[in-house]
Amino acid sequence: MTALKTEGFGVISRIDIQQTLKSKIDVDFRPYTILGACNPGLAHEALQVEDKVGLMLPCNVIVQQYGSGEVEVAAIDPVASMQAIDNPELTKAAQVVRDKLSRVIELLRQGASE
Repeated sequence: MTALKTEGFGVISRIDIQQTLKSKIDVDFRPYTILGACNPGLAHEALQVEDKVGLMLPCNVIVQQYGSGEVEVAAIDPVASMQAIDNPELTKAAQVVRDKLSRVIELLRQGASE
């Protein structure tokens, strides 16, 4: 979560899929967490440009662990998801978010390789 903070994101929701599947349908599943990440300034900007963008907020980031112990972190591509709304200004804002999320992933990749 430190990597998210460096780019101005906070985690506003956390869904533990492993625990949810166990408690709801008694299924064992690998560690898998969905983080709802939000950069308040950029969210506010996007909401000023397009009032329906809240349907696509926050930006989801997943953290999952495979049986081998390998951990994967992946983030939504906001540019791809915002294509559902025909608004060029929103696309520009989504590009800024994409760049920030890409830097977060790169920071985590560098940390994992050290």
